[in-house]
Amino acid sequence: MTGTTEGRDETPQERADRQWQELIQEIRVAQTGVQILFGFLLTVVFTPLFHELPQTDRTIYIVTIVLGSLATGALIGPVAFHRIVSGRQIKPEAVAWASRLTFTGLVLLLATCTAALFLVLRVATHDALVPWLVAGVLAWYLLCWFALPLWARIRYTVEN
Repeated sequence: MTGTTEGRDETPQERADRQWQELIQEIRVAQTGVQILFGFLLTVVFTPLFHELPQTDRTIYIVTIVLGSLATGALIGPVAFHRIVSGRQIKPEAVAWASRLTFTGLVLLLATCTAALFLVLRVATHDALVPWLVAGVLAWYLLCWFALPLWARIRYTVEN
């Protein structure tokens, strides 16, 4: 028996398979970014300049590295989830949980990018404009990552 959900002629299992493939492609993009950023952040503590930073900047670094670690975990989580539940006939549920982990990872990546930018600009410029610059970039991230997709979702979703 085939369903017609989302205007497609696919079974629930076919839909779950398609959604899983789409989600994995999305995760690949986010994982690459978070892994490069996190890898870079891990090396900062071993540089001579790090030990000269004031405590406030070290605290910002610690918060940033923890956020990066959490983002990495959330964005790699769907892979482990899939590996553990593979073959158990629960793909629709796996897709739902992997999607939640991915969204959480994106929010944590947003926080990591914002905190890292804040730290770098504080160290590089010591300028009072830094919070305003970071707020502007954060607004841009929020627009690109959340506001525009939500607007499109509301604007173009067809009621059945």
